[in-house]
Amino acid sequence: MCNKDTKERFHPQQDSGFTLIEMLVVVLMIGILSAIAVPSWFSFVNRQRLNKAQDAVLASIQQAQQTAKKTKLSYSVSFTTNSTNVIKVAVYPSSSSGIALTDNSWQSLGGDLQIPAGSVVLSTNIATPNTIGTTISDTKSTPYASTQPHTITFDYLGTLPNANFGTIASGSTDAPGLKIVLASAGSSVSSSNSLKRCLIVDTLLGATFKKKDGDCN
Repeated sequence: MCNKDTKERFHPQQDSGFTLIEMLVVVLMIGILSAIAVPSWFSFVNRQRLNKAQDAVLASIQQAQQTAKKTKLSYSVSFTTNSTNVIKVAVYPSSSSGIALTDNSWQSLGGDLQIPAGSVVLSTNIATPNTIGTTISDTKSTPYASTQPHTITFDYLGTLPNANFGTIASGSTDAPGLKIVLASAGSSVSSSNSLKRCLIVDTLLGATFKKKDGDCN
């Protein structure tokens, strides 16, 4: 028979679980990793969301232009933000074609892209169709009205009639152009450091350019 000392020598007792110090180290490491990873994850999600919204705006502009050329009618694309912070877009025959914009013309930007309401802010410098204003304004604070603000209109050739792209600034070779700016909710569209995506139309032929961040100011 084995005595007690023999059993302990060949079958030493194992301490189970973690010590208090080990637990504190694990918790501290989790906290540090979370502090590093969470902001990076949110930034990634915001960038992806803005990229999707930018693509959706571009698709709407191109749809209006292509439909105008195909049907040989003037077509417009308008943007607004409704009372529940959902960005809305409408592509429709312009009033010069005898068909006016109606409530049923509006669709959520991106359709099934599932951009959460209020997560993206859409702003623009478009004051009246094809004409820029003095500032870039949030479309919720300056919503769609009967005078058709926030609208780009293409004629039957797919060009922009009577367009006013603004005054060329000193030191620049390009006019500001018609801008549609997308930013994450809570960020400042006017800040040069904000994460932004935008579309700029600055030629009579309706060429549309995708820009980001500081190029959207």
